[in-house]
Amino acid sequence: MYVLLSAIALPFVFPVYWMFATALKRYGDEFENPPVLFPAEPQWQNFVTVFNSGPFLQQFFNSLYIAGLTTVGVIAVATLAGYAFARIQFRGRGVLFVVLLSALLVPPEVTIIPLFRLVSAFGWIDTHWSLIVPSVFGAPMVLGIFLMRQFFISMPIELEQAGRVDGLGRFGIFWLIAVPLARAPMAALAILSFLNSWNDFLEPLVFLRSREMLTIPLALQSFTDPITGVPIWNLQMAATSLSVIPVLIVFFVAQRQFVQGIAGTGIK
Repeated sequence: MYVLLSAIALPFVFPVYWMFATALKRYGDEFENPPVLFPAEPQWQNFVTVFNSGPFLQQFFNSLYIAGLTTVGVIAVATLAGYAFARIQFRGRGVLFVVLLSALLVPPEVTIIPLFRLVSAFGWIDTHWSLIVPSVFGAPMVLGIFLMRQFFISMPIELEQAGRVDGLGRFGIFWLIAVPLARAPMAALAILSFLNSWNDFLEPLVFLRSREMLTIPLALQSFTDPITGVPIWNLQMAATSLSVIPVLIVFFVAQRQFVQGIAGTGIK
């Protein structure tokens, strides 16, 4: 079984290894034939050059804190809304939920022009608010509401009844009973939200102007020859390797909760 799983994982792992190996090559050695799996003289200074060639550290921090704030905002909004849709009876709940889910059917390219006009009206062009606020109240939030609603529906009603007997109100039940039980789907939502924000390319391309405000996906494009415009592949792969680290850390920290949140339909 382990041999079979390793063979299945190889096509997914090898591109990551090739990216790292290319990051250690000299400029011009990326397309040598036959291909070299690992350079004889690794160029570790390529990772230093990435930071010395421009404001990559600032751009890295931009993506990090934007993804962090977006993730916290999505979890807060989606958990509250998901609980409301699952446990609170109000008129038009089903219709409103269907309308909310319909937002997932609209590609972001369709709404980018009205979103640009809205962001421009708020004066958020070339600021990170243009990336944080639309993401918190956009498609990631809708997906989060659906995920949290499905979990809260499966939560036994007896838990709420026990909370009411102990004198808890609606918010007390939500904060002291529902939220602690929802750690697994919240972890899954955190990973999905962080990954979505970290890899976002279209919105930063449209809303950001100055180089210091750029995020990682746009920063990777800057590692090109200024004369020919050809990518400097070893530096670009070095920067890409560094950009993968936060995503891997987030996933490995919360992988158990992620699997439980995706696979689980109830509580023990």
